[in-house]
Amino acid sequence: MITLPAGTEIWIAAGVTDLRRGFTGLRAVVQTVLNKKPFSGHVFVFRGRRGDLIKLLWWDGDGLCLFAKRLERGRFIWPKTTHSRQFQSRLRKEIYELR
Repeated sequence: MITLPAGTEIWIAAGVTDLRRGFTGLRAVVQTVLNKKPFSGHVFVFRGRRGDLIKLLWWDGDGLCLFAKRLERGRFIWPKTTHSRQFQSRLRKEIYELR
C-alpha cells in the first residue's frame, strides 16, 4: 500500500484529458493548465474521453510516479468544465471517506 504524506492534496483536472500523454505531457498540463507545481508532492488526477480510464501523477520525492486505473465496466464520474481552463478541486477528505 502506498501512503501519502500528511498535507498531500489531490487535484482533479475536470473535463477530459488526452491520456496518450505520459510523464512529460501530463506534467506540462499540471504546469500550464492547472497552474500548479508537478513536483509539489500533491496528486493530480486526469480522466480520458471514454471515462473508463484515469491517470494519477505524483512526485514521491525521488521521481514522478504515473498510476493508471481502467474500469472493466462503468465509468468514473467526473466534473465537467465549460471554461477554457480546467477546474481544480481538492478531494483529500472525500477520498478518505471512501475507504
